Amino acid sequence: MATPTDHRPDRHRVVVIGSGFGGLFGAKGLKGADVDVTVIAKTTHHLFQPLLYQVATGILSEGSIAPPTREVLAHQENAKTLLGEVIDIDLEKKLVTSEVLGRRTVTEYDSLLVAAGATQSYFGNDHFATHAPGMKSIDDALELRGRIFGAFEMAELGASKGDNVDHHLTFVVVGAGPTGVEMAGQIAELAHRTLKHDFRAINSRSARVVLVDAAAQVLPPFGAKLGEKTKKELENLGVEVILGAMVTDVDERGLTIAFKDGRTERIDSVAKIWAAGVQASSLTKTLSEQTGAPLDRAGRIAVNPDLTLPGHPEVFVVGDMISLDNLPGVAQVAIQGAKYAAKEIDGRLKGKAPQGPFKYFDKGSMAIISRFRAVAMIGKLRLSGLIAWLMWLFIHLLYITGFKGRITALLHWAISFIGRGRSERTTTVQQIFARQALQRLEGGAADLVSEPGEYDANRLEEDRRAELEQQAAEEARLTDANERGAKTR
Repeated sequence: MATPTDHRPDRHRVVVIGSGFGGLFGAKGLKGADVDVTVIAKTTHHLFQPLLYQVATGILSEGSIAPPTREVLAHQENAKTLLGEVIDIDLEKKLVTSEVLGRRTVTEYDSLLVAAGATQSYFGNDHFATHAPGMKSIDDALELRGRIFGAFEMAELGASKGDNVDHHLTFVVVGAGPTGVEMAGQIAELAHRTLKHDFRAINSRSARVVLVDAAAQVLPPFGAKLGEKTKKELENLGVEVILGAMVTDVDERGLTIAFKDGRTERIDSVAKIWAAGVQASSLTKTLSEQTGAPLDRAGRIAVNPDLTLPGHPEVFVVGDMISLDNLPGVAQVAIQGAKYAAKEIDGRLKGKAPQGPFKYFDKGSMAIISRFRAVAMIGKLRLSGLIAWLMWLFIHLLYITGFKGRITALLHWAISFIGRGRSERTTTVQQIFARQALQRLEGGAADLVSEPGEYDANRLEEDRRAELEQQAAEEARLTDANERGAKTR
């Protein structure tokens, strides 16, 4: 069992930004190195993002795919974690500035690994996010869970009064990439299989599930054949696939799509999910301004073949943030890049020769469509159906962090896929509206806490102690005087 240790001031300091696949594997890759590692992340957990849609649709709990980063690194004595969102990087002074709830922390480094990932992209229409949440965080998944299951509840309520509830029973997923396909398939399974006996005023099987994309096919990176196979499988599930249609407006009650021929169509829907694009972390702009490295349209920064920034061999950037050799934005790129960077840092300290240029080994791509249906692309091999689905289960189970997470996921999958239940259907109003409420505050969540030194903590403790003592004395008096409840003669 690791015991808390102070980082040695004479050791090489490595700062890792982000706790996703790149950040976690980068930190773990330095476990045996003579360095002090500080992981700075805006969340306290490591997120297995490819399974977020299963949190949103009630299959998995958030804990199954997001173990605490501290727990994951608990036995790595040379690593520590700091909570905070990185808001600035000074490459000249080698300083990283992070902030949480108005509290700022400045951390020095000798080597830097930037793995801050990507955010949802609305292609310049960020206001769409108000009514069509993305799928990039636990907060997103829980909000979507509330919106999806809440839509069925509101439909039941409206139908019992004789109202038209079509807008509640229409679910629109924007983006026909892997996340969009998986979301649409699971919502269809919810409506047609999981919930079919749960309501009285509505028939959940009449729900309309729509998958919209501006592209001409489903799953473009998987090729035309698997894309067409996936489209047919979705349609067999009852999903309405609309291709070649761009979303031009989103509001509380629905969205508007436009076709190439100029036609527009309005789809009335309360529950909308955005899975149409990604944008690299804004930290790439900060790095670009200081190095001159160009950014592409998605905000990804051009890096050297060894994943370092021009003029700064001590700074590595990995994962969804980089523009190099047309690498895809998938977990394996981040994992392999982080391991490469960690090995290079350790090798430099040991006086070893530099590694060759980073080379990505493509282990294939997979997407689940629904129960027993998936597609897989591994090298020249193209698979679909049950075999691809079983491969998907095995690979994702393998990469879930921690034994507890794997066992929990396996049990929940058995409940959802062999049976028809969903173990995680609990939703609250807070899940749905907390994000919007926080956005209305000028300083976000920081507006809800006091600045350090604004109140006298000792005085507050004394007042509370006196109050509790007085309350306890009164409780004892009522009991001793037999003054509780109705008196009988």
